[in-house]
Amino acid sequence: MKVEIWSDIMCPFCYIGKRKFENALQQFAGRDAVEIKWRSFELDPNMETVPGQSIHELLATRKGVSVNEGKQMNDYMAGVAAEVGLHYDFDRMIPTNTFLAHRFLHLAAAHGLQDVAEERVFAAYFVEGKNVGDLGTLAQLGAELGLDAAEVTQVLETEAYANQVRLDEYEAQQVGARGVPFFVFNDKYAVSGAQPSELFLEVLEKVQSEEKPVIVAGTDGAACDVDGNC
Repeated sequence: MKVEIWSDIMCPFCYIGKRKFENALQQFAGRDAVEIKWRSFELDPNMETVPGQSIHELLATRKGVSVNEGKQMNDYMAGVAAEVGLHYDFDRMIPTNTFLAHRFLHLAAAHGLQDVAEERVFAAYFVEGKNVGDLGTLAQLGAELGLDAAEVTQVLETEAYANQVRLDEYEAQQVGARGVPFFVFNDKYAVSGAQPSELFLEVLEKVQSEEKPVIVAGTDGAACDVDGNC
């Protein structure tokens, strides 16, 4: 079974959705046959890092509210994250453009490390207050995953994997993803948002049932069995 997940590093619901999906996967009997592919999605391709700007200030500007109200919104989100065991630290978060981080994730995928890289970058941004739009930070994260930091730096200093990011975003439009997280199962069923684990489990089981051949019983069909009876 193939599951594609479109997400953005700066999307708080994407990390929460990741946890909810993983919780469902742990309960799913066929989890070993599930292939997960992360897809890039930029919520704000024109985002720029403003030195000293807090996530509270950014949210306040975008929502047209006070900084205190922005902080209250983020505090609420932190509570939602805590329900799935994530400890968001909005006071330390560094708002940044995520295009470089998405390219880094494609680089990690080329080394068979996509899922662990996705987790590491999410934690770096939401929990540790790291600037995931910084080349040095990504090289360090890559080294933690077993990649060569010099190679990460060298690759990301070029335009490598830019086309892969753009292709993901184009395909997001084709499947109707207008927001993230967005899950697509076997190119057939889509789930939008950080839905409850129970719903993810229900979809997994439905898709699995449809993958199995349907046996139609009858009396007239001639056949041979595994015991050699014909």
